[in-house]
Amino acid sequence: QVRIVQSGGGLVQPGGSLRLSCEASGFAFSAYTMKWYRQAPGNEREWIGSSVDDRSEYVDSVKGRFIISRDNAKNTMYLQMNNLKPDDTAVYYCLFPGGVRLAAVWGQGTQVTVSS
Repeated sequence: QVRIVQSGGGLVQPGGSLRLSCEASGFAFSAYTMKWYRQAPGNEREWIGSSVDDRSEYVDSVKGRFIISRDNAKNTMYLQMNNLKPDDTAVYYCLFPGGVRLAAVWGQGTQVTVSS
């Protein structure tokens, strides 16, 4: 059974940093793309980045500030968020997009609030 468990998040001042973790189980983690999304109040959930093979991809709004990494030995993906802005306030979600005979599974979400 695929499980995705998130940790991290919280309240941070503008310009601060946070790191989110996404621990996976139930599938061959190293073989799959993993993704990060976020959803701000009143907005649709938006893709912010992916870990694909040995590279990462980002939406323009977080490029240069957010870093996605993964530790395949720990079945964990990370989202390092630097120079945070109030507009980054949202619930952040980790996604296993699924694969052959594997359904997509979302993490439970974690709140990130950027405020002074």
